[in-house]
Amino acid sequence: MITLTYRIETSASIEALAAKIASDQSTGTFVALAGETEELKARVAARVLAIRHLPDADRPSLPEAGDGSFKRADVDIAFPLDAIGTDLSALMTIAIGGAFSIKGLSGIRIVDMKLPEEYRGAHPGPQFGVAGSRRLTGVEDRPIIGTIVKPALGLRPHETAAMVGELIAAGVDFIKDDEKLMSPAYSPLSERVKAVMPLVLDHEQKTGKKVMYAFGISHADPDEMMRNHDLVAKAGGNCAVVNINSVGFGGMAFLRKRSSLVIHAHRNGWDILTRHPGLGMDFKVWQQFWRLLGVDQFQINGIASKYWEPDWSFVESFKAVTTPIFSADDCALPVAGSGQWGGQAPETFERTGRTVDLLYLCGGGIVSHPDGPGAGVRAVQQAWQAAVEGIPLAEFALTHPELARSIEKFGDGKAA
Repeated sequence: MITLTYRIETSASIEALAAKIASDQSTGTFVALAGETEELKARVAARVLAIRHLPDADRPSLPEAGDGSFKRADVDIAFPLDAIGTDLSALMTIAIGGAFSIKGLSGIRIVDMKLPEEYRGAHPGPQFGVAGSRRLTGVEDRPIIGTIVKPALGLRPHETAAMVGELIAAGVDFIKDDEKLMSPAYSPLSERVKAVMPLVLDHEQKTGKKVMYAFGISHADPDEMMRNHDLVAKAGGNCAVVNINSVGFGGMAFLRKRSSLVIHAHRNGWDILTRHPGLGMDFKVWQQFWRLLGVDQFQINGIASKYWEPDWSFVESFKAVTTPIFSADDCALPVAGSGQWGGQAPETFERTGRTVDLLYLCGGGIVSHPDGPGAGVRAVQQAWQAAVEGIPLAEFALTHPELARSIEKFGDGKAA
């Protein structure tokens, strides 16, 4: 059975609406059909397993529902595997997509999903994941420290390369194109690869450390995305940024089957599905689809994010991508980003279970350091060292000038 948990809201009967979701999304029809037997229904019909009532709401999630008191409950509904199979588009269509069109609901949100063992071998899952990301960056026993090339900087390929060279020399582990940086006229992907990869490979030749650079390869045409992939791979690259919501399930599946690169997933567009607490779906549910399809690194927000997401939601997202669906091999490397600098390291460490298995991604928190990007890298490394050793940042900064300058610049939480 495939079990979905729906948080439903209605002015009518919770029990009746739960039964309607189960019926409409499996065997329900407007009129009886020829050949529709009770045996057939028993084999493919969805069933309501449990209803857990929640406090009423004094206003509806959908304003069209009007005024009054609205009942709420978490409802578990199980779908037979025979009715859906292991196709993820069928799962999304039957168990999730259609439920939002049912009359009588003033709110509906998908808050959990449990998949049967048959899904384990039906999809490739991550090719590299946590272990592969660590192996390729050569980083053990601490977070992978990364930064971002922002399109807002307007850097042309040779200017990008100059900044990358400084970051590499400073000891950064990971650099990525911003999700909005794919192949703009001022920085075509082919020219960016040509400018950046020689620096990465030269540093590897000299030191043995290969900095992971994630190039933006997303494209609506899967063939064009694969040509972008091949351009990066041929130049010696090992990572790609993929805007998963933009390329879709089909694009992601097409890429993963053929990819030799670490797939760094950016979740832009997820916010559309989740910002209203009574509508859409939890990240806990949505991320399972993409992990099964094969993302290796999953970019989420961070503590004190510059975006709308509260800290508790980041913690839940972190937990989601690091909790096995079937085994540890299907976990993605969590990527904490969005307005990050060294100042959030202690709380990030504590609230994620004191783990260092993450990629800690700082854009302005590194490249806008008052003494330059190189000092920015060292400041973040120092902040994480202090966090793991349990030393207050202000105390650690007394003997670490890069961290001290970082606190001076970003300490008010506004500049990063």
